[in-house]
Amino acid sequence: MLDYKTLRPFLFKLEPEEAHKIIECLCQIAPKIPMLLAALSKRFCIQDEALAQNINGLDFYNPVGLAAGFDKNALMIESLCALGFSHLELGAVTPFLQIGNEKPRLWRHIQEESLQNAMGFNNQGAEIIAQRLEQYYPFVLPLGINIGKNKTTPQEKAQDDYITLAQKFKDISDYLSLNLSSPNTPNLRDLQNEAFINELLKSLIAFYPKPIYLKISPDLAIDEILKLSEAAINAGIKGLILTNTTLDYSLVANPKEKGGISGKVLANKSKTILKEVAKAFYKKTTLISVGGISNAQEAYERLKLGASLIQVYSAMIFEGPSLVFNLNKGILELLRQDGLNHIQEAIGVNL
Repeated sequence: MLDYKTLRPFLFKLEPEEAHKIIECLCQIAPKIPMLLAALSKRFCIQDEALAQNINGLDFYNPVGLAAGFDKNALMIESLCALGFSHLELGAVTPFLQIGNEKPRLWRHIQEESLQNAMGFNNQGAEIIAQRLEQYYPFVLPLGINIGKNKTTPQEKAQDDYITLAQKFKDISDYLSLNLSSPNTPNLRDLQNEAFINELLKSLIAFYPKPIYLKISPDLAIDEILKLSEAAINAGIKGLILTNTTLDYSLVANPKEKGGISGKVLANKSKTILKEVAKAFYKKTTLISVGGISNAQEAYERLKLGASLIQVYSAMIFEGPSLVFNLNKGILELLRQDGLNHIQEAIGVNL
């Protein structure tokens, strides 16, 4: 199998969005090649009871999931499963087709191993994506749907978009991730307030019986994050996803003038927020950590700070398809070094 580090310089000669399209096409072709996914699964999937958890009624055979944004249109489910992920968060999905922001809208910061995106919730819309998911669901892994409002939906009608999406995916998803924190839809982050979250969750919980998680921006003050987290927990949220991309352009040497930054440079900010939220709410809700996780040591630190699950995206671009295998293999080794028999013995020990 061609080493990814050998292939990466050629991929990086392409525009990031074009490279992603090639990967997307390859992932669609792979299931049609006899025995290929079986071979990939044998290479990349680690099944060890020490990593398995049941969280909010869902079975995760390891703690590493795919963050939203990589498979926006649910086109790569089977191939991503073969790379060893324990769950896939698809989307963000909006009620109607959305072409997203003007190109270019995705950039690599190669030295910092980070990405900057101003995609703008580009996706094929709920109807097409739901039809596609009906072919897979129920799936061998938990499938989450990251949902957001259409750009053209006025703020006062935003709740309607989220309700429409929850109804559409009620029977073909395992959890919902509420995206109120993307920096690439105008005024979306204004919805990160207690009143809107309370009202929205009250409406969703009335008919969506599965876990609902809230994805939070890393650019809010810690006090504000804690208040929002408490409001969401009191309203019935099952967990918090910490964090989305950041608008802190000081993190990279040559930032663009728009879009959110993800990748290694987000690690400290995301980890700090996880620590503060976990100190307050670790025993009260599920915490999922995302942002800057690219190696097993970083992943293990997030677990010890109270995250039950982690998610990756940008590191896939820089580390390649062996990332999930390396993370899980490393977590197992670190557990054994600490004399622990199961991942749940590590979760929260550093609080």
